[in-house]
Parts: sequence; C-alpha cells; structure tokens
Amino acid sequence: MSGGRASENRLRELLARVRERLRHARSMDAESREHLSAVVSDIDQTLEAGSAQHAAARAHAHRLESLAVRFEADHPGLAEVIREVIDALARAGI
Repeated sequence: MSGGRASENRLRELLARVRERLRHARSMDAESREHLSAVVSDIDQTLEAGSAQHAAARAHAHRLESLAVRFEADHPGLAEVIREVIDALARAGI
C-alpha cells in the first residue's frame, strides 16, 4: 500500500471518529453540528473523486481549524480529532 493510500485510509478512519463524536455531542448547537457535518461530507466526496479534486479540498483545513477552535472549550475530544483530520489531510496531500 502506498503512503498516500495509507494516509487516505487514516483520514477515513478519523472522519468516522468525527461522525461518532458528533452523534454523542449532546450540548453542541445545531449550526455547529451542521457545519462540521458538511465539512466531513465534503471531504468524503473529495476522497471519492480522487486526486484530481484534492487541490479544491485544501480549503477544508481552514474550515476545520475554525471549528476546532470553536469546540475547544466545550468539546475538547472533538477538537482533538478535528486537528488529527487536518494533519491527515496534509499527509494525504490534500
């Protein structure tokens, strides 16, 4: 398995963790939940589209960092996983 493929697999695992934490985050406001769900969905679509779309996906890291900062106080575990997603995006060349 190539390094890029391993990075993409790791990214998929992290996105699944984000979804799981979203399901269990009871105190999260609807707008934040919707925004994070949309970013995760966009990243999934990018991974499915292949490397031709990776350049367009780089903006996701900025959106994710903004969300991580927003969640830091009330949802630190989710903020940590979001930052892991950002790192995995970079390792996957996205």
